[in-house]
Amino acid sequence: MVIEREGLIQFGGKAATVIGPDMEVGQKAPEFTVHAQNWADFTGLAETQGKVRIIAAVPSLDTSVCDRETRKFNEEAAALSEDITILVISTDLPFTQKRWCGAAGIEQVQVLSDHKTADFGAKYGCLLKDQRILRRAVFVVDCSDRLVYVAYMPVLGEEPDYAEVLAAAKAALA
Repeated sequence: MVIEREGLIQFGGKAATVIGPDMEVGQKAPEFTVHAQNWADFTGLAETQGKVRIIAAVPSLDTSVCDRETRKFNEEAAALSEDITILVISTDLPFTQKRWCGAAGIEQVQVLSDHKTADFGAKYGCLLKDQRILRRAVFVVDCSDRLVYVAYMPVLGEEPDYAEVLAAAKAALA
């Protein structure tokens, strides 16, 4: 059964329909499949098993806020433990992501596509139905696949609280 909700966020001044439930701290994170930049399936939790994951959902890398957010997480990743991995997920096509990452010098985070099936977006309550893009959100998943931090941005153009996200990821290592 597909869950559709309205009134959570606007797009272009109008209420957008969000597909999927909002995640909550303490909940088991759902497994999801997205695509790497070579179109290979990437099973998010299984392929990062044993690590703390920061998962950032962004609308499109071709927007200034998503560009800034991905660059910020890439910069911060260099100073984090190897036991923390950062995934940035958008509905941009994988070859668009590859081009953007190359031009931006993104090497510390994994940029993945939810374009083909929108599996991540629907499971994590991030998919905007009509626009088929993700609403901005950040999740921290611990080594046992539990959500220890969840933040949905109330406006697409609002960046996450980076210090709060990084502190939650570091605390999940303890």
